[in-house]
Amino acid sequence: MIEFVGVSKRFGAVSALDGVSLHFEAGRITALIGASGSGKSTLLRLINRLLEPDAGRILLAGRDVAAGPAEALRRRIGYVIQSVGLFPHWTVARNIAAVPRLLGWPAARIDARVDELLALLGLDPALLRQRYPHQLSGGQQQRVGVARALAAQPEVLLMDEPFGAADPLTRQSLQTELLRLQRTLGSTVILVTHDIDEALRVGQQLVLLDHGRVVQTGTPLQLLATPAAPLVSDFLGRATLGQRLLGLRQVAEILRPGEAADGAALRPEQSLQDALALFLTRRTPCLPVADAQGMALGVIRFVDLLAPP
Repeated sequence: MIEFVGVSKRFGAVSALDGVSLHFEAGRITALIGASGSGKSTLLRLINRLLEPDAGRILLAGRDVAAGPAEALRRRIGYVIQSVGLFPHWTVARNIAAVPRLLGWPAARIDARVDELLALLGLDPALLRQRYPHQLSGGQQQRVGVARALAAQPEVLLMDEPFGAADPLTRQSLQTELLRLQRTLGSTVILVTHDIDEALRVGQQLVLLDHGRVVQTGTPLQLLATPAAPLVSDFLGRATLGQRLLGLRQVAEILRPGEAADGAALRPEQSLQDALALFLTRRTPCLPVADAQGMALGVIRFVDLLAPP
């Protein structure tokens, strides 16, 4: 979907990206992680040509992004930033409709799209479409910012620390909405985040950058279980590595069918981190597992938590 081929970018004497080659798969959420100054936001802004590379090529669906006008490219790419950037004197509906209006969509199609996106993001169109940004909560503003980025049905959604200013509860809610939205629309999302837990929760692929170079790419489980360098383990947090690994795996992976145990049952889709907490609370070596209807599926054993994935 998006490919970086030997891309470099400098700001004076500072090398922000150094010969980066990457492939971002269509229909997945990729989280860019790394310390401040590692090149995450630079990489993101090169995709929609807010910055231009000094060397290398960036391909979108096989075509060089530099082959046409930057404005035309940006209409194919949604962009969400931490500060939201809604126009304060425009209503919610007009903010969301900004790009479709530029593209000359008919008014009826724009109205339908505004209502569709508000509903999709858990916002009541009848209640909110005529409000102004200052009349919304921070979480609602962030959702409207996502709706605006999606309004013209972009091929790619770029998100630069989109939930960084939200409180922890709102942030978790927004992460849940992003996951649900991505599953519903099948969007290709590239997300910059400093929050490792956020990256592990929403990222289907991670890219760890350090001083403008790619250290490792892979699924969250691959980076946690098989780090390519000590830097990977250090960045993800050695002290909590095991806990985070358990958070990425499900009870179903270590289910022992045909066995039985007493007590309230776990669900197969729950994380092994949830299971660990229950093991410690109940002080038992074995826990029952049942489906949503309460039908017994088997058990999991504490010893199996220690087995490698």
